[in-house]
Amino acid sequence: MKETKAVKGARASGFTLIELMIVVAIIGILAAIAIPKFANLIRQSQEGATKGNLSGIRSALSIYYGDNTGVYPTDLPGLTVNGKYLSVIPNATIPPYHTATSLDVNEATSGGGPGAATDNGEWLYDSLSTDGNYGGVWVSCTHTDTHGTTWTTY
Repeated sequence: MKETKAVKGARASGFTLIELMIVVAIIGILAAIAIPKFANLIRQSQEGATKGNLSGIRSALSIYYGDNTGVYPTDLPGLTVNGKYLSVIPNATIPPYHTATSLDVNEATSGGGPGAATDNGEWLYDSLSTDGNYGGVWVSCTHTDTHGTTWTTY
């Protein structure tokens, strides 16, 4: 059998340390750009879900109002009785200011509408029949969304 000898001056295959460092630096730059964009997309999707949930509650209130000849429920959980209008009160998620909540519904019994917001990230429902905002529902948050719009204006 014939032995093969390595040719003098031949390089072994593989990457040099400088090549690996360049690749790591490029990956770091891409991550620094992509991670904030990704975090912003998550926040926008949570905001979109809250706006969709708000629309769903308002639709359920309109149907309730029509079924009960001009009377709104005394509270939002009244929409979940027998699951006719809503099966559950959906969450209001206002990142990064408030955690997701649907249980502590803030009832505006003294009127005031969105001006009665206490900045707690809950649903604000006006159940006072003599108020001009009777039957209205808003997000009780005075912060702004990613577009700079105050939550109580929705």
